[in-house]
Amino acid sequence: MQYIQIHPSDNVIVAIHTIEPGTQLEVNDQTITIQDRIEAGHKIAIAPIAEHAQVIKYGASIGHATSSIEVGDHVHTHNIKTNLSGNLEYCYHPQLGDLKIEKSDRTFLGYKRKNGDVGIRNELWIVPTVGCVNGQAQLIVRKLEQEIDTSKIDAIHVFTHNYGCSQLGDDHVNTRTVLGNMTKHPNAGGVLVMGLGCENNQIEEFKASLGDYDEERILFLNSQDVEDEIEEGTKLVRQLYSKMCNDQRETCPLSSLKIGLKCGGSDGFSGITANPLLGQLSDFLIAQGGSTILTEVPEMFGAEHLLMERAIDTSIFDKTVSLINDFKDYFIKHDQPVYENPSPGNKKGGISTLEDKSLGCTQKGGSANVVDVLKYGEVLKTNGLNLLSSPGNDLVAASALGFSGCQMVLFTTGRGTPFGSFIPTIKVSTNSTLAAKKPHWIDFNAGKLIEGQEMDALLKDFIDYILEVASGKLVNHEVSGFREIAIFKTGVTL
Repeated sequence: MQYIQIHPSDNVIVAIHTIEPGTQLEVNDQTITIQDRIEAGHKIAIAPIAEHAQVIKYGASIGHATSSIEVGDHVHTHNIKTNLSGNLEYCYHPQLGDLKIEKSDRTFLGYKRKNGDVGIRNELWIVPTVGCVNGQAQLIVRKLEQEIDTSKIDAIHVFTHNYGCSQLGDDHVNTRTVLGNMTKHPNAGGVLVMGLGCENNQIEEFKASLGDYDEERILFLNSQDVEDEIEEGTKLVRQLYSKMCNDQRETCPLSSLKIGLKCGGSDGFSGITANPLLGQLSDFLIAQGGSTILTEVPEMFGAEHLLMERAIDTSIFDKTVSLINDFKDYFIKHDQPVYENPSPGNKKGGISTLEDKSLGCTQKGGSANVVDVLKYGEVLKTNGLNLLSSPGNDLVAASALGFSGCQMVLFTTGRGTPFGSFIPTIKVSTNSTLAAKKPHWIDFNAGKLIEGQEMDALLKDFIDYILEVASGKLVNHEVSGFREIAIFKTGVTL
């Protein structure tokens, strides 16, 4: 197969492999002669498209032609432009449905925490309240690793960042909130919160913001209050380690899983393979009582109506409208174009406009109804499909999903990336070429869907893999040790 037509009403097809000029394709009972060299993932016109007429992909407009396009022409940034501009007004036209998916008796092995949450890792973390103590925290981790049997827990890690001081307003609150959410995350069996003493993000205020917490598993150290913070910190993490060594995995239902949905380095296959696969996985998990969170608000622009019509009621619809328009206002406030997307890598991979990108991106959310919309730093509270306010930046968005309570992130990519957040970040390739080239980055290959494998069969394999990861199997970035957090910053620095 050399091409795919995604929807019967599309006036473009997508090249599966590179196609040379002069190649003839049989499309819908017509013979099309390719006029230009077409790279894999790029679009080809299968009908004449007049200047200013709409280019149709996924059964929807992805922009308008900036010049006349003939049958067999390459359709890309040189002859198509977005239709999007400015804020919009929306009306609620619900298109709700029920997931007709059978209940499964599948389970996974997780860690049941004292407050009822379930983790898929039993890790010891140091969470700095301020970037000033990053180095001391790293030294404590190195000392502890030399003293203990690290095989008795899943990992020891300090998550460095540059914030916690010289911040005001929402930035200060956001930093304290997300670090607090991280401190209580169920993937951590023990956490040392390490401060300096003079920062804005004071330990006592931080502790009060946590609410109820397990005092045996969350300990605190103010470095300026002790003579030797390394010695004192090492003593505290030894104490945590001794508690964690007794933790055992137990059988847990699928309803305990909370999974983040993310994409990055998208290409022309993202909306054909990997993102629909995540959509199927999301629907399956939600049918079992579990939860997924879809974020990357700027990559909803142009497809937001598909999410709004799945809002379960007017309240959730209004929250979805605010999610979209507030993020547009954020761009406008900083005098930036709202629709300056896709990225150079996206374009090289065949994505031409933001509508093209967003219509593929939102497929990660499957077909379930939207049950809630979360602000940045807000923890998931309603099982089902949730939307989360966060930018599209890979590490910021993946971290935000973890801060909201997800135990893992499913990350689709057509270009590839080695990064990892503080929770398992599973890389799902959109094409087999990437999976073969970067096996140390890619954890699962969705490119098989354009090579003849049926969705149902690949979904079964994917579910099996997800449950292996939930039960302890390490993903590539965990093996490599690439684990970071990024905090969303919007305001001034003092």
